[in-house]
Amino acid sequence: MIRYRVTPADPRAHLFSVTCTVTAPDPQGQVLRLPAWIRGSYLVRDFAKHVVDLRARDDAGPVAFERLDKSSLRCAPARGALTLDYTVYAFDDSVRKAFLDSRRGFFNGSSLFYAVAGREGEPVEVELVRGAAPDCARWCVAGAMTPLAVDADGWGTYRAWDYEEALDHPFELGDFLRVDFRAGGIPHSIVLAGRCEPDTGRLARDVTRIVEAQRRLFNNEPKIDRYLFLTRVLGAGYGGLEHRASTALVCARNDLPTVGANGLPREYRTFLGLVSHEYFHLWNVKRIAPAAFLDSDLSAEAYTGDLWHYEGVTSYYDDLMLLRAGIFDAPAYLDLVAETATRLSRTPGRLTHTLADASFETWVKYYQPDENSPNATVNYYIKGALAALCLDLYLRLHTTATLDAVMRELWQRYGRDGRDGRNGKGVPERGLEAVAGELAGRDLAPQFDAWLRTTAELPLAELLAEFGVEARLRAALGDADLGGRVGASSKAAGAALGIKLRPGEMTVAHVVAGGAAQRAGVSGGDALVALDGLRLHAAQWPLRLHTLVPGRDYTLNYFRGDELLTATLTADTLPQDTWTVSLAESPSAERLARRKAWLGT
Repeated sequence: MIRYRVTPADPRAHLFSVTCTVTAPDPQGQVLRLPAWIRGSYLVRDFAKHVVDLRARDDAGPVAFERLDKSSLRCAPARGALTLDYTVYAFDDSVRKAFLDSRRGFFNGSSLFYAVAGREGEPVEVELVRGAAPDCARWCVAGAMTPLAVDADGWGTYRAWDYEEALDHPFELGDFLRVDFRAGGIPHSIVLAGRCEPDTGRLARDVTRIVEAQRRLFNNEPKIDRYLFLTRVLGAGYGGLEHRASTALVCARNDLPTVGANGLPREYRTFLGLVSHEYFHLWNVKRIAPAAFLDSDLSAEAYTGDLWHYEGVTSYYDDLMLLRAGIFDAPAYLDLVAETATRLSRTPGRLTHTLADASFETWVKYYQPDENSPNATVNYYIKGALAALCLDLYLRLHTTATLDAVMRELWQRYGRDGRDGRNGKGVPERGLEAVAGELAGRDLAPQFDAWLRTTAELPLAELLAEFGVEARLRAALGDADLGGRVGASSKAAGAALGIKLRPGEMTVAHVVAGGAAQRAGVSGGDALVALDGLRLHAAQWPLRLHTLVPGRDYTLNYFRGDELLTATLTADTLPQDTWTVSLAESPSAERLARRKAWLGT
C-alpha cells in the first residue's frame, strides 16, 4: 500500500503539508517522481517546482536522497518503511494545479503525489487531515474518490485502485455550496466554491437534462458510483478539466442562473455548454482515450495527431447535447454553429496550419500562444468541432452511419471494459477514422485527408444545404457581432485595419496577417494613441472603425516601448468573415427529413 497524507497546514502561506509512505521500498534505493503534466492539459508544467522542502525518513531516522532530474529523486536504502515529508506551495487558482488560502483549498494529485517507481499499479490510500489552522475549522471536503473512513465533513481516508486513479480525483476543500441530484440513476453533485446565490433548483434541473441526454447516447453506460462538478466561482473566468468521475470548472459569477430570472442568457448558456463539454469527456478522453496518452508516465510530452477527435468532437457534441436536452431550440443551436464557424474564419492560421498538426503541436502552440498565434495556428477545438459536424453530416448524407454510431462503437471497443472508471485499451492513432470507415462501408480517406491534413476550407455550407440549413458569409456589423442571426439583415459599414486589441485597452493583441496594420508595420504590444490626430479610447474604438472608409489613408500614432511612432494605414474593405446559419424556409421533403433526423425539427 502506498499512503499519502495531506493537510492544509498554513492556508495564509498557501502551504499544503504532504507525506508519502512506502511500505517495503526498493532495497536498492527507492526512486520517486512528480508528474511533469496533468492529463487533459497538454503543457509541461513541472509540478516539482512548487515543492518547498523535502525530507526522507525510515524507521530508524533520516534517509539521504539524491536528485536525478528536475522531478525525480532516489532515496538511500531504507530500514523499514520509507516516508517522504514535504511542503507544496499552492496558489494557482485554476483547474490544473493546487490552491490554498484562508477561504478554500483545491488540489489535483499530480501537484501533490510523488509516484513510487515500479509501484504505480498498487492500491493507494489518501488521508485528508483538517489540521490545526483556524481557517479550516468549518471546511468540508468534496471529491469523487472512494471513501474508506471519513467523517460527516468528508475528512478522513480514501482509496484509489492505483496511482493513476489517485491523480484523477481532485478535491475541493472549504465552506462551499453543494447541490445534490440524481441523473441517469446516479448521484451527481454541483459544488460551488466562491460567493454566489444561484437558482440551485434550475441549475440541478438543467444539468440533469444534459447528463441524461449524454447518457442516452451511450446506453446509460458506464455505471459509476457518483459524479461531481467541482466549480470555482470568480468575478470573471472560464475553463474546465475532465476527470474520470468529476470535472473541475471555473466560471464567472454572472454565468450562473439567478432566482426569478427567465430566458436563457448568453452567460448561463455558456456555463451549460462548459458543463456539457466536460461531462462528455466522461467517455471521450477519460475512457475512449488515445493509446499515446495511456502509454505516457507523465514525465514528458505524449504526442498524437488526434486531439481534434478528443477535443473537437467533444466540442461538437457539447452544444448539440444542449439541443437534445431541450435547453434551446434548433435556430439557437445553429446560431452557435455560426459563431464557431465565424471564429474559424477570423483565424488566418487556418490557411497555414492543418488540424492534425495543430493536434500534434499542442505542447508548444495551443497552451503557449503569442501575438502571432492567430496568424500561425488553428484551434483544434474550433476547427475540430466543425470537422466533426462535417463528418456527421457526410455520414448521414452518403451512408447509413452517423457520428453517434461511431462514438458508440469506439466506446464498445476501447472504453467499456475499463474497471472502475479506468481505461480499457487505448485507441490507436487515427482510430476514429478507421471506425468511421468501417461503419460507413466506404473509403473515407479523401474526406479525412482534406479536412485534417490540408488547409482547405471545410465544406460547411455545402453539407448544411443538404439538410435544409442555409449558411452564408457576410461582413461583421462591429466588434460585438460574433456571428449568427442577430443583425444579419443589417448592412455593415466602416472599414478594417486588421488590428485586434486587448479587452478594455488600446494595446494591440495581434495584427491580422496581410491586413492594413501589418502592412504599415504595426505589431502586437504597440499602444495606440491617436488616429488622424484624434486621441483613441478603448470604449470608442468600435465607433471609430464604423466611420472609416475603405481605400482611404489614415495616420496612426502609437508607442512601441517608450518610442512614439507614426504609420500610415490604408483601410481595407470589411472581410466576409461572419457566418449566419439558419433553417431554410422551404427545403425539399428529402432535405427536411434529413434535418429532422439530425436536429429533431
